[in-house]
Amino acid sequence: MKKDEQQPPRDGIPVSVSLDSMLQADRTAAVRDDDKWRLLRTCLLAVLAAVVISGLAKLLVLIIDLFTAIAFQGRFTFAHTSPADHALGAWVVVVPAIGGVLVGLMAYYGSKAIRGHGIPEAMEQVLTNQSRIKPSITYLKPLSSAISIGTGGPFGAEGPIIATGGAFGSTLGQLFRITPNERKVLLAAGATAGMSAIFGSPIAAIFLAIELLLFEFSPRSLLPVVLACITGAAGHRLLFEHGPVFPMPPLEGTSDPALFGYSLIGLLVGVCALGITKLVYAIEDGFERLPIHWMWWPAIGGLAVGVVGYFAPHTLGVGYENITGLLSGITPMRMVLSLAFLKLISWMIALGSGTSGGTLAPLLTIGAAFGLLLGMAAQALFPAVGLVLPMAALVGMSALFAGASRALLTSIVFALETTQRPEALLPLLGACAASYLVSYVFMKNTIMTEKIARRGVRAPHSYGPDVLESVRVEQVMDEEVPVHRSSEGIGGVLAGLPPGVEHLFVVDEEGRFEGIADVADLRGRAPGDALAVAVRVPPAAGADDDLRSAAGTFARTGARALAVLAEEGTVVGLLTYREVLKAYGTSLQQHEEADAPIVLKRRRLKMLVQSRRLFERMTGA
Repeated sequence: MKKDEQQPPRDGIPVSVSLDSMLQADRTAAVRDDDKWRLLRTCLLAVLAAVVISGLAKLLVLIIDLFTAIAFQGRFTFAHTSPADHALGAWVVVVPAIGGVLVGLMAYYGSKAIRGHGIPEAMEQVLTNQSRIKPSITYLKPLSSAISIGTGGPFGAEGPIIATGGAFGSTLGQLFRITPNERKVLLAAGATAGMSAIFGSPIAAIFLAIELLLFEFSPRSLLPVVLACITGAAGHRLLFEHGPVFPMPPLEGTSDPALFGYSLIGLLVGVCALGITKLVYAIEDGFERLPIHWMWWPAIGGLAVGVVGYFAPHTLGVGYENITGLLSGITPMRMVLSLAFLKLISWMIALGSGTSGGTLAPLLTIGAAFGLLLGMAAQALFPAVGLVLPMAALVGMSALFAGASRALLTSIVFALETTQRPEALLPLLGACAASYLVSYVFMKNTIMTEKIARRGVRAPHSYGPDVLESVRVEQVMDEEVPVHRSSEGIGGVLAGLPPGVEHLFVVDEEGRFEGIADVADLRGRAPGDALAVAVRVPPAAGADDDLRSAAGTFARTGARALAVLAEEGTVVGLLTYREVLKAYGTSLQQHEEADAPIVLKRRRLKMLVQSRRLFERMTGA
């Protein structure tokens, strides 16, 4: 830093030139006004997308119910039907396999992008393809998912509608002349509006956008997503039933020992999330090694789903009613075990086969079952702690999603919104944080990012304020730039320059600013020439501007230095690109210094291990 913020500004050099670069403040104001109108347009498009996606969410649920009734009851009806109530006997084994064949054919002849559970595919398009998704995904994804789930696939409707909403938002963005960032916002708005329409959880959907799709927190991205999620929630109230999606009995206040117990359940569920993520991709690797075309993999996965479904019918289909039963604490033990383990096996094989379906509902079901089992064990071993089984199921449900996806805030808020039990806040915080900690320490990628990481796509794992936005130009500008008149000879100017000077301010005979001269350029000119021949007018930056806007000016103009203007229009300093890089480097150095003790400990430990091994080799011990 070359200027103390507490010092009064020095007298500036009056400007004698009249160029666009000296009107940077006016241009910045015009850009800001344009940004406001563009934000308003993005908000309107996001609301439009949310209205359409709300209707598609209802349509998707109806089609799933229709295919379920046809496949398991032989009836043409849109009424909700549970596949567990079928009367097919052993024939139930082939129903999911038939659905897998149809999904494989749609993926092969339609679009391979319909495979998977939706969120990783949307993340990949955001990170690598400027948020462009094929418009055909808007109808292929929900149709393929409805076939997969309607024929018994152990998935939820939320993943497909998130993928469908993202595809529609992206398509809407491609119809208009908008920036890739605005298209990303529309993709996220459409995706989260779908989640909000299915579950009536707008706040959780907003956090999902921030944690898994946007990777930023700014008004230009947040406002359209918020409006889309509110619209989706209104669509849920209009098109679906009122009240909590997962009703559960009232929960009592939590004592400190019980809070510790719920946090411990979250820790154990986090270990389960670690194993589940690894198993899912191990199964996917196994399918990759099969000597048959990938088009037939969903049929094989469907056959496994059918076999499991024959012995445990409640593992078939979406099974939102299973989650409600688990959260009520009245599910029979045999069914709890089947949902914890057989549902897990069925879902992992189906997902690994590359069929079309979601991950949220299965993770919620399996997590609730794990939490309930752990709660039962804790009640038997430590009855005085006071654990409540519905609360144990709830924290297990949220903790598994938090550990597997590393969407911490989404997991907590989703549980609160879908159950409308605010008294569960502290247990959810403790359990989800513990699960997240296990995932962060022991797992490099999540169930959402492992697939795209294998394709060479790196998903951001953190977001924070831009350091360049927190530093003003006047804090790092050079105020001690030598000033010379344009009539002076180059030779005399160079002879009197102190070492290290790279630029000069050039003024006219009346002391008004004309431009700058590069010392390197002067050394290549004739000593007898006047300084005026080497003068150039640089772009300008305001003294109160932040370094991010200055970096944008450097990028647009290709300049190596900017004249810094005070509010009254006088030149008060010079900013070079080196100062911008230095400010950014200072921030990085501060982070490295904060981590230095840990790094040093690791290095010392490594040196001790190497020294011990060397000693053992020398002594033969």
